Amino acid sequence: MLSAPAVVFYEVVLAVHVMAVVVAFGVTFAFPILFAVAARQDPRSLPVLHRIEYTLERVLINPGLALVVIAGIYLASKGHYWSDFFVQWGLGVAIVIGALIGAVMIPTAKRAEALAKRDVAACGEGEIELSDEYAAQTRRLARVGGSLSALVLLTIFFMVAHIGA
Repeated sequence: MLSAPAVVFYEVVLAVHVMAVVVAFGVTFAFPILFAVAARQDPRSLPVLHRIEYTLERVLINPGLALVVIAGIYLASKGHYWSDFFVQWGLGVAIVIGALIGAVMIPTAKRAEALAKRDVAACGEGEIELSDEYAAQTRRLARVGGSLSALVLLTIFFMVAHIGA
């Protein structure tokens, strides 16, 4: 007599899907705090923080997003959820997040890094004054990043509650 496996493959993929969301997007909720502390305590650290920001977007967030989508495709197919709103929403949000990271977040963080380097170098050892140009880039990062974080949280709610199922 065959016994049922202790863990079903579907549940493993579901766990991978959730873990990928946590790993990929968890750090993004810390970015505003990191930048606020750096700006107050040591503005000279801002260029390296922007480099860390866009490096994480490239090597952690984008691959994590790909894993979320791949696992989601399996889950939606296995559970026959393709016609449900929460799956369509999730897929749409994944496309939007990927596009905004590639088209806005990474290039803007690179510009912010260059501007912060320039502003820090211009001040020498004196008090750091960051330019309006730098401030505009960081406002853009905050606005788009905050929107992406809100989309992630809303999508988690839609997925857990199976909205539109």
